[in-house]
Amino acid sequence: MANAWVIPLLPLLSFLLLLLFGKKLKEWSAYIAIALAFGSFVYSLLVLLERLSAPTYKAEANWLTIGDVSLTAGFEINQLNALMLVVVSLVSLLVQLYSVGYMRGDERQPVFYSYLGLFTFAMLGLVMSPNLLQLYIFWELVGVGSFLLIGFYFYKREAKKAAKKAFVMTRIGDVGLFIGMMLLFWEVGSFELDVIFTAVEYGTIPAGLLTVICLLLFVGAIGKSGQFPLHTWLPDAMEGPTPVSALIHAATMVAAGVYLVATTFPLFSASETAMYIVAIVGGFTAIFAASIALVQNDIKRVLAYSTISQLGYMMLALGSGGYVAGVFHLMTHAFFKALLFLAAGSVIHAVATQDIRKMGGLWKKIRWTGVLFLIGTMAISGVPFLSGFFSKDEILLAVRADGNIILFVIALITACLTAFYMFRLFFLVFAGQSRGETGAVHEAPKSMLLPMVILAGLAVLSGYVNTAWFGSYLGEWLVDGNAVLGQSHIEGPGWVMWSAVTMSVIGILIAYLMYVKKRISGNRLRGEQSMLYRLLSNKYYIDELYGRSVIPLTKGISAVLRFIDCYIVEGLMLLVKGIVLLFGKAGSALQNGQMQQYGTAAVVGLALLLAIYAITGGLL
Repeated sequence: MANAWVIPLLPLLSFLLLLLFGKKLKEWSAYIAIALAFGSFVYSLLVLLERLSAPTYKAEANWLTIGDVSLTAGFEINQLNALMLVVVSLVSLLVQLYSVGYMRGDERQPVFYSYLGLFTFAMLGLVMSPNLLQLYIFWELVGVGSFLLIGFYFYKREAKKAAKKAFVMTRIGDVGLFIGMMLLFWEVGSFELDVIFTAVEYGTIPAGLLTVICLLLFVGAIGKSGQFPLHTWLPDAMEGPTPVSALIHAATMVAAGVYLVATTFPLFSASETAMYIVAIVGGFTAIFAASIALVQNDIKRVLAYSTISQLGYMMLALGSGGYVAGVFHLMTHAFFKALLFLAAGSVIHAVATQDIRKMGGLWKKIRWTGVLFLIGTMAISGVPFLSGFFSKDEILLAVRADGNIILFVIALITACLTAFYMFRLFFLVFAGQSRGETGAVHEAPKSMLLPMVILAGLAVLSGYVNTAWFGSYLGEWLVDGNAVLGQSHIEGPGWVMWSAVTMSVIGILIAYLMYVKKRISGNRLRGEQSMLYRLLSNKYYIDELYGRSVIPLTKGISAVLRFIDCYIVEGLMLLVKGIVLLFGKAGSALQNGQMQQYGTAAVVGLALLLAIYAITGGLL
């Protein structure tokens, strides 16, 4: 653990090498990036294995001293970030391996891999940060990396707009995070998480101010993790290459917001109001995004809204006091969501379209992809004995134990909706007959299949590290030595698990009857006169609402500020400039090179001085 600083430096080295020599290396760029990513993953795994039995390791050095204030920089290895290091580095490695086949033939492949290296470096640096200031620096660097990756196809107007939208909307959240950090520093006098938690423990921060600080930090998490109402950038981010979608929407950028709440959980847990708001926002986002996913026809956008919904699930768990449940689902979601995005990329690679209405009958044509997509679909739907089943059960138990029946019902309904829209997606893509001109369809190359196979294995097995059946090993390890984080496993009645399974089965059954057996018609919902369908297909008109409220208001404020800048500030500057030029011209008019005038002026001046001297009696 003492040398864990190497972990983020390897992807940074990848970024620098490919930025400088990518054009010469060409296709070798991919293999260099993969080799360095593999090194980062192996070292992360070794660090995790050491941290299983060793205490938290922290190394810091003085960075900057201003008066009595000293700012430090360094890294910390605790339970949470040791787990996150492995998850982030593994998903990044598999995405880069997958990209060998997916990005083959792209002239800008070295640039693509360099951006992946920068993004991975930023995320790894973020999770290792021991203080909020360093975390904020890497937080912003993650935003830069996402901007570059989402806008990779810069020659497409939609990609450019999506990149700008992601950058601007996440910056809105970042302002909240920054203000919250400054308030903490003002009150505590340090950015160090350990110092902040100690101050909270001893009650040195007033309760009202603590709640405000937590909510401001949560605003940053809302922006990064695509929670309502700052969620609209995330579906548009699908304009980037599919491997980028897998990386951003699985274990990295969108997970940063959940990680922020989890890593500052002792701060949030001290404010009942803040926890309640986190739970409400998470629960609402979960069912809100799930309802939109019901009618989407773009395969990647269905998965994007699914990601928003699952992130809402995690926030719901954390806000309900389920620290272990939220982190557990963060881990399992990273695996099955990365699998689903990569499998979707394999489908797009095979049929050259993202519209699921033009697919169908692909089960027999790309069997490997179909099986892997089905595993991911079952995992996210909470089918028993897969990872999502165990982590969702933990979330439901945490919400029920918190006592909020409405949020518990919302979580159950969301489970049903998730199963429905995911199996709707699966049946429309792989079942029945082809509904479009797909041409010759071929299975993805091995470089694309291997990462999906590994992720499928993790989507099945990763849930067993924390179950009531075999032992809550992950939970016990995560909360070891910190009572503020709560219990390793929340006990509850058996009907909670059976309720979740029942809701998932209902969702799957309805999707099967509607899209395979055709016994249930969706025409009434899809009818042109259906207000509900129009509402869902247009994403509740949130973008349109922003387009007619926030954006015009912002443009109006900008116009006023531009007027002040151009006509008042710049006008005053021009006035000062004019006065100086006027005096300069008046002075230059006297300097005409005529010696007679110079002599006359000197004599007149001397005469005036003598006259003044004589009049004042020599007292001047």
